[in-house]
Amino acid sequence: MIAALRREAERIEEDATYSSKSHFNAEDTWVRRHYWLGVPATALAAIAGAALVKSQPEWASALTLLASLLTGLMTFLKPNERAAMHRAAAGQFLALKNDARLFREVDLLQMHQLDELPDRLKALSATRNELNQKSPSIPRGAFVAARKGIEEGEATHKVDKGE
Repeated sequence: MIAALRREAERIEEDATYSSKSHFNAEDTWVRRHYWLGVPATALAAIAGAALVKSQPEWASALTLLASLLTGLMTFLKPNERAAMHRAAAGQFLALKNDARLFREVDLLQMHQLDELPDRLKALSATRNELNQKSPSIPRGAFVAARKGIEEGEATHKVDKGE
């Protein structure tokens, strides 16, 4: 029974590792989009104002139009909100990963609590299922980057490497 509990805890830990890393990658993408849209929109608006002051209405109109377009995209895409949602999901999956590791490395050694262990594991599984349902979708590129990073050891602690 302990071996089965360990294997399932390892599955939860692995799922949580990939989900957490993927959400952190997605967050980074949305943060970059926020700046890619926001900084040019702000700069274009300021330059449009300067063009208007210098009596160059054609330039002011074109720059204002571009600034409005970028600002509209920011309003529609809400990159800052999306980044925050992915950051929150990443943190929750990271906490689940840590809880699953603690269960696997510590709780499973508590033989006097053997009858409680399946319920604890079921609680971890329920948390994973809930997070999967309420978390934003992970873009494919964020997952691919997460898998690559994990395979390269980015999610492994020194203690786990045997160093």
